[in-house]
Amino acid sequence: MTDREKNRFSARAKRYASVGANVGGVAARMAGARFLGMDIDRAKNAVELAAALGGLKGPIMKVAQLLATIPEALPPEYITELTKLQSQAPPMGWAFVKRRMQAELGPDWQDRFAGFERHPAAAASLGQVHRARSHDGAELACKLQYADMQSAVEADLRQLGLLFAIRRRFDPAIDTTEMIKEIGARMREELDYRHEAKHAALYRNMLSDEDSVRVPQVWPELSTGRLLTLDWLEGSRMLDHKDDALAVRNRLAKAMFTAWWVPFSRFGVIHGDPHLGNYSVFAEKGKPSGINLLDYGCIRIFPPSFVGGVVDLYNGLRHGDDARVVHAYETWGFKKLSREVIDILNIWARFIYGPLMDDRVRSIADGVKPGDYGRRQAFEVHKALRQKGPVTVPREFVLMDRAAIGLGGVFLHLRAELNFHRLFEAAMEDFSVKDVAARQAAALKRVGLAGNCQA
Repeated sequence: MTDREKNRFSARAKRYASVGANVGGVAARMAGARFLGMDIDRAKNAVELAAALGGLKGPIMKVAQLLATIPEALPPEYITELTKLQSQAPPMGWAFVKRRMQAELGPDWQDRFAGFERHPAAAASLGQVHRARSHDGAELACKLQYADMQSAVEADLRQLGLLFAIRRRFDPAIDTTEMIKEIGARMREELDYRHEAKHAALYRNMLSDEDSVRVPQVWPELSTGRLLTLDWLEGSRMLDHKDDALAVRNRLAKAMFTAWWVPFSRFGVIHGDPHLGNYSVFAEKGKPSGINLLDYGCIRIFPPSFVGGVVDLYNGLRHGDDARVVHAYETWGFKKLSREVIDILNIWARFIYGPLMDDRVRSIADGVKPGDYGRRQAFEVHKALRQKGPVTVPREFVLMDRAAIGLGGVFLHLRAELNFHRLFEAAMEDFSVKDVAARQAAALKRVGLAGNCQA
């Protein structure tokens, strides 16, 4: 074993030990309290877990933030603490960046750019972004993955599985078995920047006719499996516009709606990570005009029938068609549904679909803070399922649910007031599963993702 391999093995072992001790300590206290018939201080336990995870940084931070936006994935006390976590991975120093870039593009990598900034423009959980310039003057964004991320992700997912297993034993109302499979699959997929490049190309194709949404072009000759080079899109932070005139805020909210619903309703594709850091606002003639989509790591490609289930549930709830509602849940993968469980699931569905069925100008949720969007309804569902459940959440539902909550949170941050019903009706006009299937197949083939539907 070479010195480099020894160092990697040592880092991996240390990672397993660190994550295992942090998560295992929480699990041990939960198990001990349960065995002795004692009530555990979940709030205190949650604070300690968040502190431990926040100290680790890396992929476990990304997983924690993802869980924080999936209602009832973890107890509410844990969610409260996890939502406070911010991605603060320490950036790689210049010497390390040079070694990583050489590993990806070869020893002459610097000659392939007209300029490459030493200090990262952004640092995240899996990698960091450097601003660069091509020889023809184009501004570039180079996302460089940290070393040995695959081992770190596997270590973190293994310990996350332990936490979910403990959760299922003590609180079986919602079976999270499929949830952890989906999180693991998407996290592993995010490690492959070649795959993310195809996702970016897919979005550029799907949104080519939408002037309010900009998607960067991929530079394949400057990209690898661990380096992704895209156009640099100039823009300001979304939150910089939360106090702009209502017309501006509504324009940005409509652009968000377009960026999310057009790919889903027409192609069966969603962006599963709609948090504010993945967007910026571009201006035209000095005025905020639309949004830039900046990240394509967390993309979900659904079977067209899943999109049909979304439309069926909408129409079933709107027209009181119980058979259509049940068909929608079954299409999504829910099984062995009783009348009682269906009524419980409808609590959540009516919350999500409420603004879409209400034909008036309104906020996405009146009187609700962005961080509380969906929290009360999720609590009601969980409480009811403790008596009537358990229910297994299908893996296809995980990112759909998360994206809906994230998108609603953005609308609340912007304090947008729109007729969501008419926006949705327009997006779903002349909808058919057959058309979605045809468009999806053509779009995936065009970017080299044919046969990649994540069923």
